[in-house]
Amino acid sequence: MMIGAKSFLGLPIASPKGIISDSNSLSTNSRSVGVLRACVSMEGSQTMSHSKNGSLPELKSVNGHTGQKQGPLSTVGNSTNIKWHECPVEKVDRQRLLDQKGSCALNHKLYQKGKLCYILDGDNVRHGLNRDLSFKAEDRAENIRRVGEVAKLFADAGIICIASLISPYRRDRDACRTLLPEGDFVEVFMNVPLEVCEARDPKGLYKLARAGKIKGFTGIDDPYEPPLNCEISLGEEGTGTSPIEMAETVVAYLEHKGYLKA
Repeated sequence: MMIGAKSFLGLPIASPKGIISDSNSLSTNSRSVGVLRACVSMEGSQTMSHSKNGSLPELKSVNGHTGQKQGPLSTVGNSTNIKWHECPVEKVDRQRLLDQKGSCALNHKLYQKGKLCYILDGDNVRHGLNRDLSFKAEDRAENIRRVGEVAKLFADAGIICIASLISPYRRDRDACRTLLPEGDFVEVFMNVPLEVCEARDPKGLYKLARAGKIKGFTGIDDPYEPPLNCEISLGEEGTGTSPIEMAETVVAYLEHKGYLKA
């Protein structure tokens, strides 16, 4: 599934039946929330060391990538204002599940059902694979394309892959959909009002955008194109309001459509 600003771009969920997609994250996009991002970010997973020249301290993440620490956010390569997201289902849990080595409420729900999942979080992939990309329109498109291709590989391996990232443009989401066989891409629209997203704003990005410190921010000074034919729309009556309730709605859909069957 992939997530896009104001709507889940399409969380590519790679399952034995294929990939499912979605669009925005619960925490960062206006008018759309990413259920998969309903996990708590753990600052304890990172360590800092100050540079000798007195510049911004260097961030050393558990995934081995380094960058500049700016409050709760960091800059890695050309990717700015990003934050590493931890999830309650970790590597050791996935290894135990299949007896093999190898956003989170949804990931946890599926894990409890014995389904192996992996989240491709938008900020996390910008710490490594996509660290060379900025937030310009052309780089955003390339960011989505790369994640879509990686999600396709997960799907081919029979693993549920949840792609949670900002994807404001329909053409980019549709391009990911075409990578997979018909029916294997599930787009989940987080239909949440902009004011609600701004009120949550856990990373303080909306505040910075309103102050003019971040340019090209989806929902503020950059457009968002809502999906026209998404498979799931969350935030509406009957879909729940909490991350857990929304995750249950998605799981129910996956079960009904047979995505969770071997």
